[in-house]
Amino acid sequence: MKKNYFLLFAALFGMLAVILGAFGAHGLEKLVDAKMLQRFHTGVEYQFYHALALGLVGVLWETKPSIWHSRAAWGFIVGILIFSGSLYTYVLTGLTHFGMITPFGGLSFIVGWACLAWGLWKAEG
Repeated sequence: MKKNYFLLFAALFGMLAVILGAFGAHGLEKLVDAKMLQRFHTGVEYQFYHALALGLVGVLWETKPSIWHSRAAWGFIVGILIFSGSLYTYVLTGLTHFGMITPFGGLSFIVGWACLAWGLWKAEG
């Protein structure tokens, strides 16, 4: 059986979201203000949602592989890296230019959801 990298990424991103969420709740609160802590939390929250979505796509890929499932998975992976990653980097470094790329991660999430929807629509019986 071929290894399902989408499920592997889903598990790793989910695990990392728990670690980062704990860091934000127990370590970061003493280092940054409430507004920056909320930004960090937003990154963790979106990472969690899309790790779960990636897991769903991985299961779909197992049962009925589709190019649209693959595109959705990559949309979620890229979205997590850019959206959540840019928020984490912005909060931890204070470099505001990282906030400028965050919307591209959001766009990647939207493309991922659109590809998932289209793939489900196009699926036969």
